[in-house]
Amino acid sequence: MALGISHASVLFTATVLTLLLAPTPINCWRPWPHLKPNSSDLLYDSSKKYEGSSEFVHLRYHMGPVLTGNITVHIIWYGRWEKPQKKIIREFINSISAVNARPPSVSGWWRTVQLYTDQTGANISHTVQLGQEKNDRFYSHGKSLTRLSIQSVIKSAVTAKSKPLPTNPRNGLYLLLTSADVYVQDFCGQVCGFHYFTFPSIVGYTLPYAWVGNSAKLCPGVCAYPFSVPKYIPGLKALKSPNSDVGVDGMISVIAHEIAELATNPLVNAWYAGQDPSYPVEIADLCEGIYGTGGGGSYTGQMLMDHDGSTFNMHGIRRKYLVQWVWNHFKNYCSGPNALDQ
Repeated sequence: MALGISHASVLFTATVLTLLLAPTPINCWRPWPHLKPNSSDLLYDSSKKYEGSSEFVHLRYHMGPVLTGNITVHIIWYGRWEKPQKKIIREFINSISAVNARPPSVSGWWRTVQLYTDQTGANISHTVQLGQEKNDRFYSHGKSLTRLSIQSVIKSAVTAKSKPLPTNPRNGLYLLLTSADVYVQDFCGQVCGFHYFTFPSIVGYTLPYAWVGNSAKLCPGVCAYPFSVPKYIPGLKALKSPNSDVGVDGMISVIAHEIAELATNPLVNAWYAGQDPSYPVEIADLCEGIYGTGGGGSYTGQMLMDHDGSTFNMHGIRRKYLVQWVWNHFKNYCSGPNALDQ
């Protein structure tokens, strides 16, 4: 999901296409607060999280760069984070390039992202590595951030007098993670995370970045679904999270979503569907809410259950995760790790 998107416009276009072309569309679903049980909104969700039937949304390459060099993810920890929470997220990022994880694996999921190329035919890098980290424990820009002020937080991290983050416009990704007591513009009502690139007028560089928030206090039933369910939709039962942290386990899939889209569309001029880059539908948007074979609508698809009853669909290096699938443009379907592929 890219910054500055008009959610209503994307929905209108996708819904019209679906109504005209698909009598039984596959719907990508998240329980946003404005939805009512058994309403038509559950079929045609009025947010960017619903992108219409993937079969009729045509992903195209728009000749912009993709991340073909070794990708380095620099993390900004904004607010108060516990050590175990950081460890879960670090190990997920390190799992993207792991070669020895048990299948179905996070690295198997990333192989679909690697299929995408630039105009020279070079593929997206196999290597995704954890870079440097910056802690902002004292909420230097407050506990309520706008989309634009997020860029100011990144500027503070890359221009800090002590241990600034390195600036790597070509292959660096900057991941701003906000703690559970921080509100970001549109959080919970429209987005759980988004990505874009920084403006030189604010940061001094054009850097691809993503923001993802911990929804544990504000809206776990929306952004940590299915590990938490909203009270306003009766009958849904929450699944047990694989790492015993509902907020962070919910973040993992959003982080994966944004990293996959940053790799394939870092400057919002590479791989996306739609005619206007202001309204891109990207490779993770097309599979929103799909975590296994048969996913669609409010059904997440077939997933795995661990011995302790927790739910996951991918193995990392030392942990298990639930990660949303991504769109395989070359086979025309949503794809997960090889062992769970359609």
